[in-house]
Amino acid sequence: MDSLKTTISKTILFYALIFLALACEQKPSENTDTNSSLPALPTADANNGGLTLPDNFGTVVVADSTGRARHIAVNDQGDIFIKMRRLKEEKGILTISDTTGNGKMDTFSGFDLYTGTGIHIYNNYLYASSDSSVYRYPLENGAVPAEAEPEVIVSGFPIQRSHASKTLAFDNAGNIYVNVGGPSNACMEESRTPGSPGMDPCPQLEYQAGIWRFDANKPGQTQKEDGYRYATGIRNAVALEWNDKENSLYALQHGRDQLNNLFTDLYTDEQSAELPSEEFLQINEGDDFGWPYCYYDHFKNQKILAPEYGGDGEKTGRCEDIKAPIMAFPAHWAPNDLLFYTGDLFPEKYKNGAFIAFHGSWNRGPFAQKGYSVVFVPFKDGKPSGDWEIFATGFKGKDEIMSPSEAAHRPVGLAQGPDGSLYISDSVKGKIWRVMYYDNVTTASL
Repeated sequence: MDSLKTTISKTILFYALIFLALACEQKPSENTDTNSSLPALPTADANNGGLTLPDNFGTVVVADSTGRARHIAVNDQGDIFIKMRRLKEEKGILTISDTTGNGKMDTFSGFDLYTGTGIHIYNNYLYASSDSSVYRYPLENGAVPAEAEPEVIVSGFPIQRSHASKTLAFDNAGNIYVNVGGPSNACMEESRTPGSPGMDPCPQLEYQAGIWRFDANKPGQTQKEDGYRYATGIRNAVALEWNDKENSLYALQHGRDQLNNLFTDLYTDEQSAELPSEEFLQINEGDDFGWPYCYYDHFKNQKILAPEYGGDGEKTGRCEDIKAPIMAFPAHWAPNDLLFYTGDLFPEKYKNGAFIAFHGSWNRGPFAQKGYSVVFVPFKDGKPSGDWEIFATGFKGKDEIMSPSEAAHRPVGLAQGPDGSLYISDSVKGKIWRVMYYDNVTTASL
């Protein structure tokens, strides 16, 4: 009997060891995406491309010097489309691809001759904008065919030197939303002139300083004939995105500048450096967010009457009932892109939350410039569910700078890859980072 028990025990142990070995063979490695239909994650760069990230996150610099990159879009194959602020080898849109599978983009091509910021993939088309028009190109297997010609979707936007970027968002009903920035600081009678009053009513609100809606599938539209002003009173919303989960439009506004420079009797240097807030907006049809008459003060948590319209830093006046932002950020950080994360690669806390790219300030003097980071905002029921937190920093290259010209890099565009990676573009040299999450690995060891 003892011999039989021993034999049975050895048999059970033998099969248990075989089962354990098979299970270990099937366990994904630490640098592998758990979705078996996607390729393994590449090994992160040793220094994360100069970035500081939360634990277990790492980056690969997929491209180092594409030029003055702005917004980006990533197709299902992992190729990256880059909208250029300056032409790169006479091209306004670049396509970069990884043909070796090592995570580094090794082929570069480009097309078209206009510069701008907005770019988006929607319904198997690539949409891109200049500062005055929106175009689209058909996609075949994720690529723009060599013979494809741009189709003009919307034209006729005002020609303006400041706040000219026409950034784009798309809903699920076939609509395209276009940011049209206000072409001034605060609609003053004499632009950026100390003490000059604001024009009242501000004529720039008729075709600027708001979000316009168009049919995303109808070529040949113009702003004046076909555009619908969806929301107004927004100085400049470079960061613009539709949230599919909430079925709603969101944006971040660039707040006005130079409170102290223009009204020295009302504001100190310190106040001018810290005010007004950069506003995170949830936008419904018909909303008015108050520019140029109002700005948001995150210290007082209220809209304040602008000094050009009789304000003194305390009065609310006509701004009393203006819609408030859902969150406010420090002054002059320049939010330039917004992405609601829907992937499965990052931990659950990031699901459906918002990533925001802050391009960084230029006008906090005589104090150091700030921003130059990517932040994360948790979301629930369409609103922030907790405080914002720094997600990626290190873009500046050094801790303190006095001018944007001193920054090594400035984050501007965000995109989500097919595996859930987060891509970040840089407007100084055109560096592109791919941010990934690795189980049980700290960034210090990558």
